[in-house]
Amino acid sequence: MNKELIIRSGSEAVDFALLKDGKLIELHKEEEKEGNNFSVGDIFIAKIRKPVAGLNAAFVNVGYEKDAFLHYHDLGPNLSSLMKFIKLVSAGKLKDYSLKNFPFEPEINKDGAISDILSANQSLLVQIVKEPISTKGPRISSEISLAGRYVVLVPFSDRVSVSQKIESKEEKDRLKRLVMSIKPKGFGVIVRTVAEGKKVAELDKDLQTLLDRWSAMCKRLQTAHHPSKVLGELNKASSILRDVFNDSFTSIMVDDEELYLQTKDYLQEIAPDKVSIVKHYQSKELPLFEKYHIERQIKTSFGKTVSMSKGAYLIIEHTEALHVIDVNSGNRSNKAQTQEGTALEVNLIAAAEIARQLRLRDMGGIIVVDFIDMQNAEHRKELYDFLREEMSDDKAKHKILPPSKFGLIQITRQRVRPEVNIKTREEDPNENGEIEAPILIIDKIASDLERIIKDHKKIVLNAHPFVAAYLTKGFPSTRSKWFFEHKKWVKIIPRDAYTYLEYHFFDKEGNEIKL
Repeated sequence: MNKELIIRSGSEAVDFALLKDGKLIELHKEEEKEGNNFSVGDIFIAKIRKPVAGLNAAFVNVGYEKDAFLHYHDLGPNLSSLMKFIKLVSAGKLKDYSLKNFPFEPEINKDGAISDILSANQSLLVQIVKEPISTKGPRISSEISLAGRYVVLVPFSDRVSVSQKIESKEEKDRLKRLVMSIKPKGFGVIVRTVAEGKKVAELDKDLQTLLDRWSAMCKRLQTAHHPSKVLGELNKASSILRDVFNDSFTSIMVDDEELYLQTKDYLQEIAPDKVSIVKHYQSKELPLFEKYHIERQIKTSFGKTVSMSKGAYLIIEHTEALHVIDVNSGNRSNKAQTQEGTALEVNLIAAAEIARQLRLRDMGGIIVVDFIDMQNAEHRKELYDFLREEMSDDKAKHKILPPSKFGLIQITRQRVRPEVNIKTREEDPNENGEIEAPILIIDKIASDLERIIKDHKKIVLNAHPFVAAYLTKGFPSTRSKWFFEHKKWVKIIPRDAYTYLEYHFFDKEGNEIKL
């Protein structure tokens, strides 16, 4: 398995595409504009606007147009210690930020009321746990954590925990013992999955880096106005590498020199033996996203209809409350002997594509999938297990329920950022209105050709001159690829009278081949 990270820098935004064996599986954007300064992990010094007893929550001014939402359960047990610490540091009365000599206050009652603890205009250190989505402000927590490559540092805690994804009990015990030996007093530590097999020196270096970030943040508190950001997440390239980088990465390609050097420096810190895979893309002839066919994949992956192999396709509908995905076999021709076999085959292809789509679009909340009905209980279990396996790489917390009596599979997936929504429809050049992106017509023609080519010795394709030129020009042309695949030459005739997306197939007698 090859993983590649492709980073494209523009004047207003930086785009990050994560490819797995050449297929786009994640797409991120870091915009440079001023209003977009709320990212998951950012820490703010903020002011309580008002506690609301009925919600057992408070609305907090973090500088966003809508107040952030802080629920009682997100306060953290050591809130009193945190508030005392902030008060002393902000006033300049506490210069030692290490917490080793700081006396902790009693923990708050886990079933208490927010109005008994917080009041309007109080200062509070909070962290963004969910970015502003739709009409809602950010969701925040006052249980602060600083994420590193191998460990997460949790101030005002003494707990050490190890990722559940590390399966070996011996390895969990080893990591717990190591971290207990290097953990500073007053801080808890969560050991991340990528720490598996690492030595104490690597964990200690990561821990010290996080402690330095904590100290730097505390220094800013003395002069920070309310509300303001006191500690930002790493830049997007570094945070993606921190969270998803592993030995399966084979290439990181960057088209901006400054970003290339930053990425190289960060990789030097976390994986010095892999620095050589970072490359600076300097070609002026072919844009970076075009070279890796990312633009094409974006156009074909983000529409309402998503094509899959052999004519099967998904319909993806979005509402405010949930997402609905419908699986269709389309005009699929296959070797399965029975309807049940066809249904299973299409459903398994769809499950793999759905797992990719959820990550690619960063879809969250409730997702309901209507797979093709299957009567066989073993097939339903096979589909359920396969979908769980395909989603096992997904970093977002998710839960998948077994198929219901109606054959629906329900998924909940953590939503911490707005969904990636890319417009794939374009202005219709023939008349007012919109059409699907032109690149989709090529895929549709190829799919239709595959269905009819076995039954006809000679095929003629009539299409709009633009489409005909796209199919015949260049080396190797699309038509040449068809020839190598099907061992038949397709004659293509440009037709000025056709609308942009119109095309028809004809046989050797000149009769139109009905699809």
